Amino acid sequence: MPDLAQAALDARLHAHAPFSGFQVGAALEDDTGRIHTGCNVENATYGLTLCAERVAVFKAISEGVRRFRRIAVAASSLTPPCGACRQILWEFCGDIEVLLADPSGRRESLRLSDLFPRPFDASNLH
Repeated sequence: MPDLAQAALDARLHAHAPFSGFQVGAALEDDTGRIHTGCNVENATYGLTLCAERVAVFKAISEGVRRFRRIAVAASSLTPPCGACRQILWEFCGDIEVLLADPSGRRESLRLSDLFPRPFDASNLH
């Protein structure tokens, strides 16, 4: 298996976080084992900022990928995806494994359903 945590840590180095200084990287593994990375990209308004997880998902989707196995998220401490990212991950990836990593080597693995126990999705639209 690819070292997903290391790919997320490497992606973190590309973060554009001049306002918060909080650099985040994400590495999303698709069902073929290919890794799609993303980093957070801040904007002065903050509201237009994109998180690393969403960048990775949107990059993969824009390349035609539709099935995913797991995602790693790397920050200065073990940091789970925000609410908006949890929603996007649920809709595009389902109940995937979420691996949290930090530069000191700490790791934690959980399921997205542990972080997002009652998600809103297309099944709620009926």
